[in-house]
Amino acid sequence: MALASLLAEESNGLRANESTGKETATRPPHFAPRVKRVIWLFMHGGPSHVDLFEAKPDLVKLSGKPLPDSFGEVMTRRKVAQNPLLAPIKPLRQHGECGHAISDLLPETAKHADELCMLHSVCGDSVNHPQSVYQMNTGSILMGRPSVGSWVAYGLGSENRDLPAYVVLPDPGGGVKGGPPAWGSGFLPATYQGITMRPGDSPLLNLRPPKELSGTQQRATLDLVQQFNRAHLDARDGDDELAARIRAYELAFRMQSTAPELVNLQDETAETQRLYGLDETHTRSFGQRCLLARRMIERGVRFVQVYSGDTNGWDAHSNVLTNHTQHCRATDQPVAALLHDLKRRGLWNDTLVIWGGEFGRMPMSEQGTGRDHNPWGYTVWLAGGGVKGGMRYGSTDAVGLRAEDKPVPIKNLHATILHLLGLKFDELTYFHNGLEERLTGPAEAHVVHEVLA
Repeated sequence: MALASLLAEESNGLRANESTGKETATRPPHFAPRVKRVIWLFMHGGPSHVDLFEAKPDLVKLSGKPLPDSFGEVMTRRKVAQNPLLAPIKPLRQHGECGHAISDLLPETAKHADELCMLHSVCGDSVNHPQSVYQMNTGSILMGRPSVGSWVAYGLGSENRDLPAYVVLPDPGGGVKGGPPAWGSGFLPATYQGITMRPGDSPLLNLRPPKELSGTQQRATLDLVQQFNRAHLDARDGDDELAARIRAYELAFRMQSTAPELVNLQDETAETQRLYGLDETHTRSFGQRCLLARRMIERGVRFVQVYSGDTNGWDAHSNVLTNHTQHCRATDQPVAALLHDLKRRGLWNDTLVIWGGEFGRMPMSEQGTGRDHNPWGYTVWLAGGGVKGGMRYGSTDAVGLRAEDKPVPIKNLHATILHLLGLKFDELTYFHNGLEERLTGPAEAHVVHEVLA
């Protein structure tokens, strides 16, 4: 009976793949990878690099004064360039043997200073949230291109046939600016788009079928539906959206046996739950998502994005101190817990952790105590397998306005992420509208080899 079931599933899968010409199984990388999976901690809204990770003595010295003319004209949205410079809201102190400058707002993260690879010179192309969210996620300020997670799922497939390859955990306070296209599959087959899980205690609804419906009945119903679906698909020249729907039905059926265990955080020890801050109101929400991310990659999910920040998030226009105190308090302990947990569970060496937002913030003040958006130079840090812990790469200028030393355009960050996963960014392509499209676009991109362990 077991053999018959497996053969039937294989036959169904082959028919679906024959109709679409797409393969969803695990695929080999281009070369031996340094890591197998990614957890991206996305701080939506734009955390301030000059308040959290980059000590700028000149910014302290010039605080309250206008930006010197030597810095030239600055593109801002609200003539913020005319406002006086604003010193860091909290002291930045050196931590670890490496001496990373980390704000007092992040005491738990600071304990892991020697494990963090700081990219201090990341730079983008837009001062607006939606375009910058799209660029950080898809490589373009324009809506409609595939996200990094979709490219990874397309290039490597899934390690677990019963779970998605790419999962997104949004903030319960609201969606990101720009919306779901940030984790969409663009022109890639729809099956590679990010699968969102609900925040809170019930990440997935309707996991358990009605009690009156037996497994045999449900399987028979699904088989009949899929038979009609495949006939519908065959008559429409392998429509991508229909093919994705067929796979989604099958995946949903299989997830009914695997997902309840996955999302049951009560399986974790009391010590682990306390580690992630599940026992505290202010850390519980983000801690749940970080712990769920660890459980996912442990079970073969390839790419997980964890969002911090509701519709406004880290967008501190009026009061950086109040805004960043709130968000650092909510995320600092869970982030540090995730790093510690990956190490003790043997997941550190083949997992890449990314921390950052869609941009940083200006060194000039806004409304007296806030800061405007700054895509011209900011900090993203990496940790885990494949990167040099305790390293500082690049820097912004004397006040933290623009990437000055060793700029890292977002396309180079993406090329580096793919490289760590064993994928050549210039060979991971998809033919679309007469072009061999790639994540990094048509312009020249480079892997930041200096940060590789």
